[in-house]
Amino acid sequence: MTASIQHLRKFVAPEIIFGNGSRHLAGQYCKKFHVQRPVIVTDKGVMDAGWTRQVEERLAMENLDYVVFSDVSPNPRAAEVMKGARIYDREHCDAIVAVGGGSPMDCAKGIGIVTSNPGHILDYEGVDLISNPLPPMIFIPTTAGTSADVSQFCIINNIEERIKIAIISKIVIPDIALIDPETTLTMDPYLTSCTGMDAMVHAVEAFVSTASSKITDIHALEALRLLSLNLPRVVETPGDMAVRENIMLASMEAGLAFSNAVLGAVHAMAHSLGGFLDLPHGECNSLLLEHVVNFNHDAAPERFAVIATALGMDLRGKGPKDVKKALFEYIRGLRYSLGISKSLGRVSVKSCDIPDLARNASKDACLLTNPRKAGQRDIEVIYEEAL
Repeated sequence: MTASIQHLRKFVAPEIIFGNGSRHLAGQYCKKFHVQRPVIVTDKGVMDAGWTRQVEERLAMENLDYVVFSDVSPNPRAAEVMKGARIYDREHCDAIVAVGGGSPMDCAKGIGIVTSNPGHILDYEGVDLISNPLPPMIFIPTTAGTSADVSQFCIINNIEERIKIAIISKIVIPDIALIDPETTLTMDPYLTSCTGMDAMVHAVEAFVSTASSKITDIHALEALRLLSLNLPRVVETPGDMAVRENIMLASMEAGLAFSNAVLGAVHAMAHSLGGFLDLPHGECNSLLLEHVVNFNHDAAPERFAVIATALGMDLRGKGPKDVKKALFEYIRGLRYSLGISKSLGRVSVKSCDIPDLARNASKDACLLTNPRKAGQRDIEVIYEEAL
């Protein structure tokens, strides 16, 4: 009897080097790939923090000629991707080294796509639309949350349409992720909080995704355990490297989970919100998570109970309704304690914006694996509750 393939799951990941100082291996890995002229994709904030310069020094030590492209906005624009691709071609580059948070890393993926495939970056919105392999990509994340260094997602801002597009393909997974917790020391407290909550959203959505598996569950739950213990501590002791290391590890674990299990309504709505108002992605996720959990809970109460346990919540004597309420209060209390106390109304969302936001969110690929079917009106109601 032939076994059904309905429940088969794949799991893909880059080669990962985790630990303090791993950023210094960028030059060595370029040499291993026989790279001669890489482009470093970064942004001004990362350059000012000194991380880009440290990578440049390591490339120079290997006698590598390199180009720096730093014209990257907090939400990378399609035009920036195309500009970076033109520089890559003009300078005869043969690899990409990304140094930064989600924005430089997503921009770097976009550059890789259009230097290896025909057309414009916006042509590749959707799932598995990339045909040709990308140049060697070595990623060094400087934030603990986005996990673009281990994921098969690339998010680009289409500013003309005021939307973010999601490009999903295993081809955009970097070859090497040099995950160095020391690089997170220069994040300001609010960015630390927002990216930490972003990692939590990745883990939660991956665990309840309709494409989850036993493999992704392991990573999602470990991420939640680490975040529950360490996110509150990073506010009190931001210089504690043990805490920073645990949060960076949680980000990696959550990234491996969502890259393979995909995401859900939080990200679909956050992509729409971030594209519409050009807001930070982690902040958008933070403001939406508790409301989407409320919406999704009844579709997967057993899964959400496991999440609550992983977060350290005591569920003794609690039924599903109690767990639902407790999770809502836990998430809201955590983000408030991290200094993320805004509502959508306080980040300039108006009631009249909600139909457009919901219409765009309803088209997002992340919605396909949400545990509860969500139509446009459902999404409108969630936005309204978050106002």
